[in-house]
Amino acid sequence: MKHIPRKRFGQHFLSDGGIIDAIVNVIHPQAGQAMLEIGPGLAALTQPLVERLGHLTVIELDRDLASRLRLHKQLTVVESDVLRVDFTALAAGQKLRVVGNLPYNISTPILFHLLAHVSAIEDQHFMLQKEVVDRMVASPATSDYGRLSVMLQWRYEMENVLFVPPESFDPPPRVDSAVVRMVPRSAPAIIDVKLLEKMVQVAFSQRRKLLRHTLGAWLTERNFAGSFDVQRRAEEVSVDEYLQLAMALNS
Repeated sequence: MKHIPRKRFGQHFLSDGGIIDAIVNVIHPQAGQAMLEIGPGLAALTQPLVERLGHLTVIELDRDLASRLRLHKQLTVVESDVLRVDFTALAAGQKLRVVGNLPYNISTPILFHLLAHVSAIEDQHFMLQKEVVDRMVASPATSDYGRLSVMLQWRYEMENVLFVPPESFDPPPRVDSAVVRMVPRSAPAIIDVKLLEKMVQVAFSQRRKLLRHTLGAWLTERNFAGSFDVQRRAEEVSVDEYLQLAMALNS
């Protein structure tokens, strides 16, 4: 029976064989690697991956799709909301490679959920809305640079590796897509993540204004006595500068 894509799950299924091959080549799966796919859907990417790996764990929320996937003997199916999945427990002491075509409506929460399990992850390859990928990999002093850029670049080396047009999906989304590669940094700065998250949120809350109106006032409330130039906009501050400020606040 043909599966009808469900809007509430943000389902857009890959259908372009050339794009599927390109994504698999970018991921470069090797036999025996521990890999987990988020949102396998109709298994367009799942099948070529498991053929190379030998075994694959998949997370699928849609009950009907999960039932179909369980018929595949080389798959371990976790039927769950991905935001409730404990990736560290699933890794079971190994380093997981995580891949997936992430639902556009909850892609950012998924990325932040995975950030909490980054120590159990070898790398991540995700297809996302191109606009989101542009923000993830953005450099300072650009319009795409923001909270997502800082919070993810702190912990990952990231690269936009593949453009995916709307016609590669069924049904086609109304936006362009892209595949991003995310590799956890081997020696990230040791920081209070909650503090960094709050600080960056405040900084970018009014990105058109100078930081003295937002982050400057926030620092004054915390009696910060250090040196930090607030006569610039949030997008002009590098990731390293935000990290140094977070460490100074926590010292």
